[in-house]
Amino acid sequence: MIELDGLTKRFGNKVAVDRLSFRVKPGMVTGFLGPNGAGKSTTMRMMLDLDNPTSGSVRIDGRPYHQLDEPLKHIGALLDAKSMHGGRSAYNNLLCLAQSNRIPEARVAQVLDTVGLTAVAKKKSKGFSLGMGQRLGIAAALLGDPQVLLFDEPVNGLDPEGIHWIRNLMKALAAEGRTIFVSSHLMSEMALTADHLIVIGQGKLLADTSMADFIQQNSRSYVRLRSPQPERLRDVLHAEGLVVVETTGGMLEVDGATTEALGELAAQHRITLHELSGQRASLEDAFMQMTAGSVEYHAHADHMTAPPPAGPQWGDQWNERTGDSPAADGKEA
Repeated sequence: MIELDGLTKRFGNKVAVDRLSFRVKPGMVTGFLGPNGAGKSTTMRMMLDLDNPTSGSVRIDGRPYHQLDEPLKHIGALLDAKSMHGGRSAYNNLLCLAQSNRIPEARVAQVLDTVGLTAVAKKKSKGFSLGMGQRLGIAAALLGDPQVLLFDEPVNGLDPEGIHWIRNLMKALAAEGRTIFVSSHLMSEMALTADHLIVIGQGKLLADTSMADFIQQNSRSYVRLRSPQPERLRDVLHAEGLVVVETTGGMLEVDGATTEALGELAAQHRITLHELSGQRASLEDAFMQMTAGSVEYHAHADHMTAPPPAGPQWGDQWNERTGDSPAADGKEA
């Protein structure tokens, strides 16, 4: 188990992590979500004593990280796959870690096989692709056979087969009763992997809940209907006191009713339906809804699509300054 109590980190006047308190429990995959700049990486670094908290505490199985004897046997982590020594082979990178924590050398070959790197075990890691580096980092996290595992963006650089593999690996490790804590920006992947969610924004805890409850509480569910008789269908729905939203193409969206009830209602009034489908927001929709007020870095797409300013255009200004044209030879610049 990982326990955070009032964890706070300040960098000068900037509060990166603000009194975070939560528990990461064993036996499930816990997802860690937040916008860029929310404090996720800083929080995970403090879990491993890579950053010292300004106040508060983190305990791994009841003890701070620095009090763990042979810590790789208690907690394994993938925070930066590029942290391996590029001049060493994959095998020797892991062997050095094993020797520092009195882990039997035989374990090195085992984890290399687990992550699919046996064939390149003797190759220097500086020649590895991003995906291979990720696999080597995961091997390092598994090396001590720990009960607690932290993964920061574990699918970076992995191909579809690799993503499927790491997803199933995390689920299998959780099924063994281990504590799995994973941060990722890939909402679709997190939705398939995590059982529980910790969501932070601007360093503060926003949610500590199950995946299902998070989506239900932070998104809209509705039923979509499409009929060749849209006006009659709308009148029937209004007569039942239902809230109806009409969208493009005559599509109707209804809140507060089930597909079964709406299908029966249409049948009673002999209204033909071409579509009757329940719609539920994705994890990404729910995440965007919850964190809308906590996003630190906002992009503005309108800058890319704004019309050019009035007056002389770029080519005209070029001509005025140089007497030339960027396409003076009659070809496009």
